Amino acid sequence: MARWKKPTKEEILENRRTLAERARTGDLRLPIAVAEIRKGFGMTQEEFAKMLALTRRQVAEIEAGAANPTLETLDKIGRLFGFAVGFVPRIREP
Repeated sequence: MARWKKPTKEEILENRRTLAERARTGDLRLPIAVAEIRKGFGMTQEEFAKMLALTRRQVAEIEAGAANPTLETLDKIGRLFGFAVGFVPRIREP
C-alpha cells in the first residue's frame, strides 16, 4: 500500500476552495466529506483525530461510513472548516 504524501500549501488551498464550492452547490456528502475535509487540511487520520479528541480508528470508521457519529462530533468536524451541520434538500436525478 502506498504511503500517503502530505500535500503542498498550494494543493491544500486548492482542496479547500474545491470543498467550499462543493458545499455551496450541495455536492458534499457524508461520509466522504469527512475524508475530504481532513485532506483539505493536509492532515493524516492520526493528526485529525488528535485535533478533534477522537481516536484514529473513529476517524477511519467515520470516513468509511461504518460509524454513526454524534451530532457533537459532526459539529466539531464541520466547525474546523466553517461548516454547520444541517439539512440539505435532496437533488432529484433527471
